[in-house]
Amino acid sequence: MIAALLGAVALGGTPDPRPNIVVMFCDDAGYGDFGFTGHPTISTPNLDRMAREGMTFTNFYSGSPACTASRYALLTGRDPMRSGFSWVLSPSSPKGLHTEEITIADALKSQGYATAAYGKWHLGFPNERNDFNPDRLPLAHGFDEWVGLPYSNDMRPPKWQPIPLISGPGNGSDPRFEGYKVLAWNPDQSKLTKLYTERAKSFMKAHKDEPFFVYMPYAMPHIPLYPGAEFEGGSRRGKYGDVIEEIDWSAGQVMKTLKELDLDDRTLVVFTSDNGPWIIKGDKGGSSGLFRDGKGSTWEGGMRVPGVAWWPGKIAPMQKVMQPAGVLDLLPTAMDLAGVERPTDRTLDGMSLVPIFEGGSLPERQFVLNGPGQLHALRYGSLKLHVRTSSQTGKKYFEGRVPLLFDLNDDPSEEWDLSKRQPEDVNRLQQMIDAHKAQVKAEGTFWD
Repeated sequence: MIAALLGAVALGGTPDPRPNIVVMFCDDAGYGDFGFTGHPTISTPNLDRMAREGMTFTNFYSGSPACTASRYALLTGRDPMRSGFSWVLSPSSPKGLHTEEITIADALKSQGYATAAYGKWHLGFPNERNDFNPDRLPLAHGFDEWVGLPYSNDMRPPKWQPIPLISGPGNGSDPRFEGYKVLAWNPDQSKLTKLYTERAKSFMKAHKDEPFFVYMPYAMPHIPLYPGAEFEGGSRRGKYGDVIEEIDWSAGQVMKTLKELDLDDRTLVVFTSDNGPWIIKGDKGGSSGLFRDGKGSTWEGGMRVPGVAWWPGKIAPMQKVMQPAGVLDLLPTAMDLAGVERPTDRTLDGMSLVPIFEGGSLPERQFVLNGPGQLHALRYGSLKLHVRTSSQTGKKYFEGRVPLLFDLNDDPSEEWDLSKRQPEDVNRLQQMIDAHKAQVKAEGTFWD
């Protein structure tokens, strides 16, 4: 079905080969957790170099302030509300990524790309009480290889959950998969970042003569924090800093490997995070920088995340992009770069970033920000309208009053409500919200 929906097109006669694509995706890393975004004690020299040699996005958005929905948005280029689930799946959830969805891996595989995922999946687990359904894991969604955890590193499967494809009995702890096979129960999480990095390097070396897509959704800095032995105790920011610095090492290994393979000028590398930091975890959580709140909220700290694009020779160095963009744009970007036609049977909410990579810009557009099961806010241009608010901290900012309107160019910390002074803008953005909700309802989802 997927192959029938995706059509190949010529790349305009260009002699350059189709580029490789690598996406590095942190779990719960905040905007303020890196050297290139201003953290004073976490050392990230490799990511700082990636930012210096490439492009940083200062207004880059995740697809959701929660794990599952943000991964859906990245891989499908669609508002998570279109999926039938819009927050976090538990290991016992009956839902998962539907096989009718088109992922980046599906799109690129249709063009002959080798595809691999190394890290956290969290888009469905293959078990129900009486049915094993492997369609929920990465190999059913365009990936040739996958090694990683099926959900967050603090989750455990329910006792009733059967897993037929394992060698030996399980102990009820978090499994580490390779493809459809459990490699280890309760794996040593301090070895995960290194494992994912080494597997990614091996995959790139094995497929250096063909285009490839590597997706690296790290297990951390989601808690519990498990830095590798070589990084534990090395950061002045404590264990959280240790974990970020190991991810920085991983980024350096990716860049070094591409350089050694003479593929750096043929590879787009994107670095970002699935949502903002888990600020209620104290020193075990990260920093939103100057933005309000964090993970679980649609305040800027929950959804504005670090964004870097690196492609030597194609993306000019030292570029700072202030135009809003986000993970929803990665699928359309990959399609453009690989020469894949857009599907005509569904809405893609993202836009291709290729014009920005080439020094241009994108049309002004809206960004929908969803909380648990409902649309909470919308950004258009520099204006952001909240129609619902929430926070894991329990705080009721502005006494819980809505609507709230902010100009994020003047007020990125969302301190000064403009709703009473600019009622026409409130009405205009509210109309955009209503239109979006009606369109999502009319299009429907892949779920009954």
